[in-house]
Amino acid sequence: MRGIIPRNLAVEINKRLQHNPVVAILGPRQCGKTTLAGQIIKPLKNSVYLDLENPADLAKLDDPLAFFSLHKDDLVCLDEIQRAPELFKTLRSIVDERGRNSQFLILGSAGRDLIHQSSESLAGRIAYLDLTPFLLNEIGPVSLGNFQRLWLRGGFPRSYLATDDNNSFQWRKDFIRTFLERDIGMLGFRMPPARLGRLWKMCAHIHGSMLNASKLADSLGVSSHTIRSYVDLLEHTFMIRVLMPDSPNLKKRLVKSPKIYIRDSGILQALLDIRTHDDLLSHPVIGASFEGFAMENILASARSYEPSFYRTGAGAEIDLVLRRGRQVLAFELKSSTIPSVTKGFWNALEDLSPDDVYVVAPVKEAYPIKHGVMVTPLHDIVSRLNNDY
Repeated sequence: MRGIIPRNLAVEINKRLQHNPVVAILGPRQCGKTTLAGQIIKPLKNSVYLDLENPADLAKLDDPLAFFSLHKDDLVCLDEIQRAPELFKTLRSIVDERGRNSQFLILGSAGRDLIHQSSESLAGRIAYLDLTPFLLNEIGPVSLGNFQRLWLRGGFPRSYLATDDNNSFQWRKDFIRTFLERDIGMLGFRMPPARLGRLWKMCAHIHGSMLNASKLADSLGVSSHTIRSYVDLLEHTFMIRVLMPDSPNLKKRLVKSPKIYIRDSGILQALLDIRTHDDLLSHPVIGASFEGFAMENILASARSYEPSFYRTGAGAEIDLVLRRGRQVLAFELKSSTIPSVTKGFWNALEDLSPDDVYVVAPVKEAYPIKHGVMVTPLHDIVSRLNNDY
């Protein structure tokens, strides 16, 4: 395995610590939160780290006020905070008493809606930042090999950095099994692992398509309400993305159902038993796989935008729409090195009149097509979003 890969989020975390008493880094298990936190606190003279899944560390918080008083001048890092949500009320009283920034760095493997106590107890005192698995602009020089490896293996560090594709695939299969059999229960949910696993695999098969809860419910023999609760859980643990439809003020008959994506491309490939890049190239999911892969990289660089997709009943469609105030960006995501677009794409552009339009594809360099639309490599789009918008 390679050495530690610097993460884009590190600068933003340090900035937020300067202006907030508490900073929360949220993201899926094994995405690198602990490693990143270690890089943040290592240079500090006054810092302490506790892993709340370690019984010895958790025991130190039997009397949290006493422990935090002992470390009143330190930055305290609490890893896997979802294991002890009752701490948030204590954190609030300490934060208010001390009245300084950079007091706590907390790490969690569930979204803020699952760690709801923090929003209730630390409102106005906490900054949330989401850490993803490795992104395209984090893995080093732009090359075909790096691009293909990240797309196939996904961005979880141990998967991407594995010695070969087989070891990477096996790590991801183990990750899926551990998530279902251990992690869900540790979050306090009593969902049957086998049933949740079947739903997760079904989501992989409809990756990039509309979410039809009733159809999934019929397939699993459960209610639509149960399907929605399973989907919510997978979404709040960063395993899937539910992308809502765009709703501009137009007199059009718009699609109202959301689309569903497996967030990490490597996990998608593992769920579908795709082991090599050759397997991926010959699999029917290749277009949707690239769509999700490109989308996750774009959205990680467009945190201030509201994402959606656009589709009308008449067939006008754009894969990804980003809105920020009056600014509208439109993206069509294509796996082909010679991408083409449909009539529905051009009709959607007439409906939305976006400020900038890109067809994102695995091409070597950007070039324009008619109507001012640019065919653009993914790394160029990520760079533009980080620097220009």
